[in-house]
Amino acid sequence: MDETARPTAELKSNFGTIPNYLTLLRILLVPVFVIFLLKHKQAEAFFIFLAAGLTDVLDGLAARLWHQHSVAGLWLDPLADKLLIFSSFFLLSFPDFAHPNTMPWKVFWTVLGRDLLIVVGAVILYLLKVKQSFPPTLLGKTTTVCQVLAVLAVLFFNFLQKEVNLLSWLYDLTMLATVVSGLQYIWVGISALRRR
Repeated sequence: MDETARPTAELKSNFGTIPNYLTLLRILLVPVFVIFLLKHKQAEAFFIFLAAGLTDVLDGLAARLWHQHSVAGLWLDPLADKLLIFSSFFLLSFPDFAHPNTMPWKVFWTVLGRDLLIVVGAVILYLLKVKQSFPPTLLGKTTTVCQVLAVLAVLFFNFLQKEVNLLSWLYDLTMLATVVSGLQYIWVGISALRRR
């Protein structure tokens, strides 16, 4: 998730790096994760999500240790993250695929709305040549952690087949972090336009 923090000038053009291969593996794990959820295989879905999360941690470590930041990674890494997060929140909002704990739809729409807003804002700033790189903020990273924890919690307790009412506070925390970080990104965009 740290590829976006690198200025484009420092990025390599080659694709064949360990972080990129790990990111590709994470993308390939997304349909596997989806298939397991659709087939009501809670345990398998939980472990696949864990494996995907592990590739995310490893590609960040590899990029730092071996200085293998690339242009491809700049786009592939967030794409892999969003594919995994969106598919998770979407499917876990259906009682048929998430039992006994199901995420409220309002969580999914909050996450989707915030990210669509960020994408539209980033495209506008890029086209206006106001901002060329979009490093994640601390709040943005915190939001990602909350989202991942929410998914992991639902998958874990569904794997145990244990209904947990206290998950509602984790949903509320995730939505709060998502909204606040979205507002921060809006402020960052407006500030960039003002400086221009």
